[in-house]
Amino acid sequence: MKWTKKVIFILVVGFCLFYLIQQPEGAAQAVRTVFGALVRVFQAVVTFFTSLAA
Repeated sequence: MKWTKKVIFILVVGFCLFYLIQQPEGAAQAVRTVFGALVRVFQAVVTFFTSLAA
């Protein structure tokens, strides 16, 4: 089971590197999208706790 995780990890990292080299603009947009989603989630959590405190 441990070797399966290692193989999957290597494949994912390899795909990411391939995508970054072949499509740098697309990779940058994907990173922006992920970080934008994380920011929205963080803002929602802050809003939730702010509402609880009020």
